[in-house]
Amino acid sequence: MKKPSRKYVDASKKVERTKLYTVTEAVELLKTVTYAKFDETVDLAFRLGVDPRHADQMVRGAIVMPAGTGKKTTVVVITAGEKISEAEKAGADIVGGEDIINKIAGGWMDFDRVIATPDMMGKIGKIARILGPRGLMPNPKLGTVTNDIEKAVKEQKAGKVEYRTDKNGIVHVPIGKKSFTTEQLSENMKAVCGAIFRAKPASSKGTYVKSLTMSATMSPGIKIDAADAASFSA
Repeated sequence: MKKPSRKYVDASKKVERTKLYTVTEAVELLKTVTYAKFDETVDLAFRLGVDPRHADQMVRGAIVMPAGTGKKTTVVVITAGEKISEAEKAGADIVGGEDIINKIAGGWMDFDRVIATPDMMGKIGKIARILGPRGLMPNPKLGTVTNDIEKAVKEQKAGKVEYRTDKNGIVHVPIGKKSFTTEQLSENMKAVCGAIFRAKPASSKGTYVKSLTMSATMSPGIKIDAADAASFSA
């Protein structure tokens, strides 16, 4: 096992292992324990008391980050007719129809999000096995299958982030970059916490959020008081 670096050890000393920090305290502390020279991604990890093997306990959704994500998102729109010009005017990076589908089928994957109009979903089915495992398959529940192309593109460009429980009931959500201000990280974090708590499945019993941890790419984890995080779901 690799020995932790001196900088990581020094940063870890600033974090009380047994303490549950409020959202505000956690964000302020994180700014003092990040030490990498690159602009680290800040991530929230929710350990949920759900069984994702059951469809009615799958926690999945999308949220537009109030302060953005700090990352450029390349958006592909698959559509036809007058919707092509609508997508282009909205700021989509790549717009097309069957030509884009065939390009993806051939191995092209130089994009971050795919938006499609409902009339194209039958044709997109042939690349579902390519897009699905990568979390890129358009989905009406996530707002990526829609006739309101302008709204969908602008949301993705503004920093819309999708979240989904993994097989262990963990949800990871990036909330920004280390270079964000404390206010920006707090704003995004509160929005995410609110969304996750509001997404609690009706069939979920017992403790919903068992633990909540925030960390940057190379920083120690900071445990957050779930009760404080839940206050943003109102």
